[in-house]
Amino acid sequence: MHTRLTRRSFMGTALGAGCAAAGAQTFAQPQADFRFVQYHNQPETSSLHHALSGMWSSIKAETRGRVDTHVFARNNNIEGSDPAALRALAAGEIQFFTVMGGILGTVVPAADAQQMPFVFRSAAHAHQAMDGPLGAYLREEMAAKGIVGLRGGAFDNGMRQIAGNKRPIVRPDDLLDVRMRVPAGQLVADTFKALGAEPIVINSDGIYPALQRGTVDAQENPLQLLELFKLYEVVRYVSLTNHMWSGFNLIAHQATWTSLPADIKAAIERNVPKSVLGQRRAQETENRAARRRLAAQGLTFNEVDSAPFRERLSGLYGSWKERLGTRCWSLLADSLR
Repeated sequence: MHTRLTRRSFMGTALGAGCAAAGAQTFAQPQADFRFVQYHNQPETSSLHHALSGMWSSIKAETRGRVDTHVFARNNNIEGSDPAALRALAAGEIQFFTVMGGILGTVVPAADAQQMPFVFRSAAHAHQAMDGPLGAYLREEMAAKGIVGLRGGAFDNGMRQIAGNKRPIVRPDDLLDVRMRVPAGQLVADTFKALGAEPIVINSDGIYPALQRGTVDAQENPLQLLELFKLYEVVRYVSLTNHMWSGFNLIAHQATWTSLPADIKAAIERNVPKSVLGQRRAQETENRAARRRLAAQGLTFNEVDSAPFRERLSGLYGSWKERLGTRCWSLLADSLR
């Protein structure tokens, strides 16, 4: 029987012979066929980092070491944070990235639908939309822009709340003249401008110093981020506005994804939804527990009635319905039923 000689089989034979001659009980480990880089903007202690690390470890095991991925927290401290990482993915400098809808919306406008204000009742409600027809449509729009959105790949961050130093936010008028830190993305800026605040775009790695120096009066993020980035040290009030859902879309460099063998794609596609479901549960638990821990740090919490805010945003809904287009808006509306 003829056995095809390859460089891998030759090296394995040679190494095995060398080990046997030395009396060693070790075996050569196969080299990875595919080495990837995965960026995300959260600290290493976050549920997102743990989920991504575990996911890629499982993929490595299932592919018998053919896929080896290095997960970098805080986007590997790249200058420019998320927007710069998104450009790096488009250029093929990194192969995988998790990014929130508003920032992805700078390239794929329909992705802003994920952050439509005062639309999703809860993170679980948003998950249903992202896992359904709306999510499928958004992946189509990503593909049209040269980005691969992984099916079932919407990791959770949670519902966004307002935390700051100026005053508690109870009514829309409480936002008048508040300098609000917002991430890159037109919809978030438009939302707070419509509510009377002054939106100031600052990347996630600059929120703490901006609050500390008084460059901004407030910021808006899910509760656990107040802990992960130690923002509880530089804010006093937390208003539970639940004004937007925040998630992280797992996306891939298109040329890299297209070039992968079918079995490697299948291994990744099997593991992504499993990892996402576990991370969503963990993040929900962390956001719930964060309120108790943050209150112990001395932060003052207040509940918010969302109805007056929605009324104030009627004009914004009209302009963004036109901007997103009929199909996207219809799918968004369907997901709310």
